[in-house]
Amino acid sequence: MANDLTGAGRADDTAAHWLFGDQLGPRFLTPDEDGPAHGTPVVMIEARSVLRRRRFHRAKAHLVLSAMRHRAAELGDRVRYVRAETYREGLREAVGGAPVTVRHPTSWAALRLVRSLEQVRVLPARGFLMPQDAFRAWADEHTGRLRQEDFYHWVRRAHDLLMDGGAPAGGRFNHDHDNREPPPKGARTLGAPRPYRPREDDVDAEVRADLDRLERDHGVRFVGRDGPRLFPATRREALAALRRFIDHRLAGFGPHEDAVLAADPVMSHSLLSSSLNLGLLDPLEVVTAAEEAWRAGNAPVNSVEGFVRQVAGWREYVWQLYWYFGDDYRRRNALGHHAPLPPWFLELDADAVTARCLATVLAQVRDTGWTHHIPRLMVLGSHALQRGWDPRAVTDWFHRCFVDGYDWVMLPNVTGMSQYADGGLMTTKPYTSGGAYIHRMSDLCGGCAYRPGDRVGDRACPFTTGYWAFSHRHRALLAGNRRTSRAVQGLDRLGDLEEVLETDRRWDERPP
Repeated sequence: MANDLTGAGRADDTAAHWLFGDQLGPRFLTPDEDGPAHGTPVVMIEARSVLRRRRFHRAKAHLVLSAMRHRAAELGDRVRYVRAETYREGLREAVGGAPVTVRHPTSWAALRLVRSLEQVRVLPARGFLMPQDAFRAWADEHTGRLRQEDFYHWVRRAHDLLMDGGAPAGGRFNHDHDNREPPPKGARTLGAPRPYRPREDDVDAEVRADLDRLERDHGVRFVGRDGPRLFPATRREALAALRRFIDHRLAGFGPHEDAVLAADPVMSHSLLSSSLNLGLLDPLEVVTAAEEAWRAGNAPVNSVEGFVRQVAGWREYVWQLYWYFGDDYRRRNALGHHAPLPPWFLELDADAVTARCLATVLAQVRDTGWTHHIPRLMVLGSHALQRGWDPRAVTDWFHRCFVDGYDWVMLPNVTGMSQYADGGLMTTKPYTSGGAYIHRMSDLCGGCAYRPGDRVGDRACPFTTGYWAFSHRHRALLAGNRRTSRAVQGLDRLGDLEEVLETDRRWDERPP
């Protein structure tokens, strides 16, 4: 598989190109004015230190290594694939001191690494819709009002995406009001066609054996379960997953995208986030395919717009804010939350949890390394916020435990949106609720030992007591926010607040 990348014997002095494990699609090797030339030698490095530093979900480690090794097999003799303790050691083994190019990495840590290596030239980022300097100029014009909706309109216009001339398709930029329906009454599943699932091959078997060896002989530890691989590891698989979603699942995506069903964790969601974040799919091809489905009459505008907003709106916004806010953003803790994550949460021990909503979602993460955006925000994230867990630790947990989780993904999503640790730079209010919201938007309260309407007593819902305790703890902050001031007014009407707070304290001592 290896060829000589040190410069000896080559007819020219073309630099080799280094591919990180989330830069695996063809676009990262497409020749252009700033990129690698056609046929440029490629370097890929598996660094064991990455797995030693953090306890990743084993299914995530499996997916990333499988995707890297599949890509190396596709590139054949063009690639030098090195397994080393660190990236520095791997690069030295691959090319010595010869020059190397690399696309702008997706984390601050990786960017610091490549900038510290004199032989490495960093090229502009790929895999996103807007250049970083264009976003910075846009953001500087909107200082004090970085609204995702304004950004989304800008991206739509810039790419002529879901536009009819100068007007948005369907007459509105945002069709969210059509996409907030609770699950169908009495339904156990949404009834959507099944999503694409790949078949494992010899590469997957090799990765699984290597992960076993790392655990057995090298002290590397994982969390979660590594069953059959559920997400694409190759460009071909990712395209098949995209086609399956566009042709069979996109039409039903919109109305229930915020709903949750215990027996149907995927519902009509695309399951494309891991493929996008590995670089196997490009966001422009994904949203273009969705728009084409609408123009062909195969999907309603609310479903298509809802999906486009997730990719061209939210995903792109998160990427841009990650770099715009800077690396110090991860240290923000506006609410002063410092409680450690409890062992049951760190170990994904769903069996230790009584609350059906939390146990169900935690089991999904344990078994698959994935759950969709509402369980992430309104179950896992909301509980962490109510308990006052350290936002940096919560962000790290999401990074490690989700197959689509990367530093750039989770830092704004968790620190900013989920935990409100930035004090409102990214969102206009903390996202948390009592059990009534979960009861309305899911079937997770049915059969639970707790009652969503109870705030005191043995059957008090942890989310309901947690909501009032959080509102009490941050009364001054919430009173000054027009979107949360009603919660403070509600506190003043509670005649049993002290009993509520005492009930809530039990969850500091044991799983809910």
